[in-house]
Amino acid sequence: EVHLVESGGGLVQPGGSLRLSCVASGDSGFTLDDYSIAWFRQVPGKEREGAACRSMSDGGTYYADSVKGRFTISGENVKNTVYLQMNSLKPEDTAVYYCFIFINDYNYWGQGTQVTVSS
Repeated sequence: EVHLVESGGGLVQPGGSLRLSCVASGDSGFTLDDYSIAWFRQVPGKEREGAACRSMSDGGTYYADSVKGRFTISGENVKNTVYLQMNSLKPEDTAVYYCFIFINDYNYWGQGTQVTVSS
């Protein structure tokens, strides 16, 4: 069993920044070292979409075109934590942001954190 807890969402003006955090926990000895972890986002009435992904083993990253150049995904393996630094936020970035990891044929999701970009 893996648990993911997101934090850091909130209300921000267009052009502003937020940093989301996702802390992963599991059975004794659990570590993110061997996995990739991703941030998804979802707007009511729309499908959940991937925003960014990071390999915790080699640091490789992937970004959706809609966030490339504005968002940065990073991680601290010793803390089992992944971050999503979001800069130059736009109203269309408004969504619930979810942390996701796939381990041993299971999909694990966090509870989500709301990000609202509005003036």
